[in-house]
Amino acid sequence: MKSFRVGSAFGIPIELDLTFLLVLPVFAYVIGLQLGEWVPLLNDTLGVAIDAGVLTGSDPGRYAIGTAAAVGLFVCVVAHEFGHSLVARRYGVPIESITLWLLGGVAKMAEIPEDWRKEFAIAIAGPIVSVAVGVLAYVAFLVTPAGGFTLEAARFILAYLAAMNVVLAAFNMLPGFPMDGGRILRALLARSRPHAKATQQAARVGQGFAILLGLWGLLAGFNLFLVVLAFFIYIAAASESTRTAMKAAFEGVTVREVMTRREELHVVGPEASVAELIERMFRERHTGYPVLENDRIAGIVTLSDAREVDEVEREAFTVADVMSRELETATPATPVMDAFETMQAEGIGRLLVVDSSDSDRLVGLVSRTDVMTALEIMKEGGELSGQGSGTRTGRDTARDRGDTSSIGPR
Repeated sequence: MKSFRVGSAFGIPIELDLTFLLVLPVFAYVIGLQLGEWVPLLNDTLGVAIDAGVLTGSDPGRYAIGTAAAVGLFVCVVAHEFGHSLVARRYGVPIESITLWLLGGVAKMAEIPEDWRKEFAIAIAGPIVSVAVGVLAYVAFLVTPAGGFTLEAARFILAYLAAMNVVLAAFNMLPGFPMDGGRILRALLARSRPHAKATQQAARVGQGFAILLGLWGLLAGFNLFLVVLAFFIYIAAASESTRTAMKAAFEGVTVREVMTRREELHVVGPEASVAELIERMFRERHTGYPVLENDRIAGIVTLSDAREVDEVEREAFTVADVMSRELETATPATPVMDAFETMQAEGIGRLLVVDSSDSDRLVGLVSRTDVMTALEIMKEGGELSGQGSGTRTGRDTARDRGDTSSIGPR
C-alpha cells in the first residue's frame, strides 16, 4: 500500500505504510484492554512489582498507556531495522528506506550480499540491537522509582519494552526464511554450497516453518495475526527462492537474448480511433501495442486504456488521447534481471526496448513471460537463440504485448 515519509536518521528515510496506521490503534487498544493481564505476567517474568491497581483505575489512563507502549514498540522495531541497515551500509549496500507496516518493519536494501559472512552479519545485527534495547529498557526500569500513576505507567512501559524486545529478537531468530533466522540459516548453508542452492534449502525450511506457524494460529483460537504472518512468510520464501534461481540462471544474459525484435511486433499509430484499436485487439488477440509516429516511439496503449472511453464515444477518440506517454524502457544491453525487476517494481507486464543511442527508436519488446519462458528453456539445458523469438510461443507473444485484461464483449 501507499507509504509516506515521516523523517530520517543516519541519512536513511523512515516511512509509514498505510497498513501501519490501521494496526497501531489496534495494538494500543489491545495493550490497554489487557493491562490487567500484562502487569502480573511482567511481574512474574521479570521478578518486579508493578502496581496493577494504580494503572487500571480509569479507562482513559489505561488506553493512554496502551498507546505509549504501542508507539514505543514500533520505535524499537525501527531500531531493529537500523541494526540491519547500518551494518549493510558498512558493506556498501544502499538502503532505500525503513518502512513500518502491518507486520512490523522492513529495511529496503538494494541487494543482499552473497558473501555468507556479510549476510550473516547483516541478518544477526537486528536481533542483537533488539536485545540491547531490551536490556537498556530493563536498566531504565530498575532506576525508575515506584510511585503514583505517572511513575507506575513509565515502569510498566519500560518493563513491557524490555520483555517485548527480547521476544522480538527471539522470534526473528526462528528459521522462517526470509526472516532474520532464515537468512542466518542461508548464510551458514552458503559456506559449503552455491548461494542459489543454499537459498532453495533455506526457503524450503522457511515454508515448512510457515505451515507450522499457520496451523498453530488456526488451532490456537484462530489467531489471525499468526495466520497472516505465516502466509507472508510462505509467499516471501517462495519469491526469494525463485528470484535467486533466476539471478543465477540469468547471470551475463541481456535483454537482447530474450526480447521480441521490432520486425516481429505489431504496432499502432496515434491517429487510429479507439474503436479501431479495440476491433484490432479482438481480431489479433493482443491487449496492447507500442504506438509509433513516423517510426518513432510515441507511447504504449493497452486494453485498459481503451476501456476508459465509453463505447459510444470510441469513434471520436484516438489512440493519442488514451495512450500512456510515461514509459519504462530497457536497452538491448540491459541485464535481464534488471529488466525483470523493473517490471515487478512498476507492476507492468512488458518493457519497450529502445536503441541505446536513440531512446525514441524502438528495437524490440521484452515481457515477463519472455523472461520466464527463457528461464524454463535454460532449466531444460537449452540455449537462447539471441533473437528473442526462439524463447517464446505465439500464444505468449500475443498475450504479453498487452496487459492482463481479457478480450471480448464487456
